[in-house]
Amino acid sequence: MEEKKSIQTEEKKDSKKESSSEDYFAKLDYSELEVNMENMIKKGVHFGHQKSRKNPKMNEYIFGTRKGINLIDLQKTEEKLKEALEFLKLVKSEGKAILFVGTKKQIKDLTKEAAIACDMPYVVERWLGGTFTNFKVIRARSKYLKDLKDMIDSGEIKKYTKFEQMKKQEELDKLEKKMGGIKDMKELPGVIFVTDIKENELAIKEAKNAKVPIVALADTNVDPTVVDYPIPANDDAISSVKLMLSYVCKAIIESKQIAKEVIAK
Repeated sequence: MEEKKSIQTEEKKDSKKESSSEDYFAKLDYSELEVNMENMIKKGVHFGHQKSRKNPKMNEYIFGTRKGINLIDLQKTEEKLKEALEFLKLVKSEGKAILFVGTKKQIKDLTKEAAIACDMPYVVERWLGGTFTNFKVIRARSKYLKDLKDMIDSGEIKKYTKFEQMKKQEELDKLEKKMGGIKDMKELPGVIFVTDIKENELAIKEAKNAKVPIVALADTNVDPTVVDYPIPANDDAISSVKLMLSYVCKAIIESKQIAKEVIAK
């Protein structure tokens, strides 16, 4: 337990340092980013939860236990990560969107930042029930959001009273927070990338019902079989999630670049 507390303390210190930089994913030199165990060890990807919280279905991905803490087998992580990245590249090469989903408080800003860097849709606030299963309604609300924003940006809103203008601005702010990340999503995505399986159970359930493939980080306390491409990894430490998001961003950006080169030829 003492070792786990020490690890958590160090991660909090690192988190403050790493989260202080803005536009991390936009500025990252992806050419120097390689999938290897050395990088993952440095970022604490291998640290799982306490042994007592282990989900038995994660057994095949656990290397061992140290002072009551499950340690993830990074050879398995590397293998599953590469498999997931190849799938994401394939989806992007087909012109389909990859929806980033990460609502956990400490990583939602990172998830949003990564999605924006890749020009992909995202959900970092509470998942709206029906986002997939009632997509027509979501699209209608998205159109209303965009129309409302256009009204405000163009100055057309000035024809209303100051009170009405204030209410419309409040409505826009609420809608933008709830669904701003998916307002340009015209159809269901080709895949969703989830940063926390437990935190985003509803999103995963709707994706399965809509037959949308799921790629997700899988910590030692979750059932990895509920997603199509589980990536065994620490989903709590900012340093770990940031590294995994960096790999995903690189795969998407590279796929986009390849597509451009093919079109150019």
